[in-house]
Amino acid sequence: MLSPVSLCAAYHPRAGEEIPGFPQYLRVGFQQTDMVSRSARITVYLVVMGWMYVVLMMSVAEATNTTGSVLGAIVTFFLYGLLPVILVVYLMRTPARRKAIKVREAAEHQAQMARLAGNAESAAAASIDPDTGSHAPGAAQAASIAPVRKET
Repeated sequence: MLSPVSLCAAYHPRAGEEIPGFPQYLRVGFQQTDMVSRSARITVYLVVMGWMYVVLMMSVAEATNTTGSVLGAIVTFFLYGLLPVILVVYLMRTPARRKAIKVREAAEHQAQMARLAGNAESAAAASIDPDTGSHAPGAAQAASIAPVRKET
């Protein structure tokens, strides 16, 4: 797997170095997606789990209330809980998905370049000398289909 810093180091020789007194966000190869700490992501997941608990309790209260119904509880659970949580988690995971796609594309590109370099070397080794004769490349072929003539 290629990291963003190693990808950047391929284009800039000092991309991975720490420069004293130079802010990290001004460095070549700085990735903004790495700024979200692990504890911040865990906190957001804890909030999501807490919200799902609250929505579950709202659904139970709706189902067990004398004026409530099970259908109302199901609608409450889906509209207040499941759909918003799915949207929030999907949006939270977007930077990680983008990063994974970039890494995968870089790996595919590197594999393709290695494959093309290998094909070029094998093609050069298997190459034969071209025909250097002064004759035509092949004999004239006999016509296999007779020409169509008009009837008179």
